[in-house]
Amino acid sequence: MLVLTRKRGQSIMLGDEIEISIVEVNGDAVRIGIKAPKELTIYRREIYEAIQEENIRAAKAAAELAAKLKNIAPRAPKR
Repeated sequence: MLVLTRKRGQSIMLGDEIEISIVEVNGDAVRIGIKAPKELTIYRREIYEAIQEENIRAAKAAAELAAKLKNIAPRAPKR
């Protein structure tokens, strides 16, 4: 992990299109601003992790439902 020190008003660049700026420092809280292409999705980590967990739960539920439907659906006669 790269660790950088920045002051309010300073920024860092990620590639050519993403700029992360330090907007405000208040105690142990830091407000950042992010300039990035609109097609880039940006999440706070805790939100990202919650989305990932929900996606896993949804996939498991879909697999369980598919298995149940397979067991109760009538089978086509063999020809």
